[in-house]
Amino acid sequence: MNIIRRTLDIDADTDARLREMADERGQDVAAVLAEAVALLDSVVDIAGPDIAEDRRRLDAFKQTRAAVPLGEVKSWVESWGSANELPRPAPRKC
Repeated sequence: MNIIRRTLDIDADTDARLREMADERGQDVAAVLAEAVALLDSVVDIAGPDIAEDRRRLDAFKQTRAAVPLGEVKSWVESWGSANELPRPAPRKC
């Protein structure tokens, strides 16, 4: 594998989390970042946003006013892989 050195400016909280994740996995920070980029690449289409899908979802929300509050989504995601994993939150009228 070719190694390329990059210098990134990140905030202290992100740096602390990266180091924590690396320690938890017994990896270095570069390996954690490589996994994060691979995961991001697998779920985000960098080639371009799907404007039609965004519009469809916005129109559906305008009709139903059903959504999941961001705090609940964050709590759910943070629980993934833990002994107390939360169930997927259900949308409700906002």
